[in-house]
Amino acid sequence: MTTARPIDALARFYESLTADKLSSITAFYAADARFKDPFNDVVGVAHIERIFEHMFVQVESPHFEVTRCFDDGDAGVLLWTMHWGEAGSGGCIEGASRVSFDDNGKVVDHRDYWDPAESLYEKVPILGAVMRRIKRRLATD
Repeated sequence: MTTARPIDALARFYESLTADKLSSITAFYAADARFKDPFNDVVGVAHIERIFEHMFVQVESPHFEVTRCFDDGDAGVLLWTMHWGEAGSGGCIEGASRVSFDDNGKVVDHRDYWDPAESLYEKVPILGAVMRRIKRRLATD
């Protein structure tokens, strides 16, 4: 892996991520890295790997598209879309990941930002109707 910026290598890792390639996560994350998203807050690369293993079991054909990335050397942001399912019948979630790197260019802190209400909850029949009603009431005219 030869790259000038760890953020670029991380973006390529996520764009090519499959269940079969998941074990290579240790090349990108420090052993004691922290990962936090709307549903998880874990420390340790083994725990992070389990989150993605779970994703591949629960979600049909997930894949990431990194649309932009920014960095200042030891920290950066990835803007991404996670797609799933067959073309035309699947879905997607847009989000951002804030990451910090150690001196070896490995991720030590990863924080995902995405809206589970818009992406997931609103698609659940009864809960979705409640979430859409709440959003309408809170929106300005």
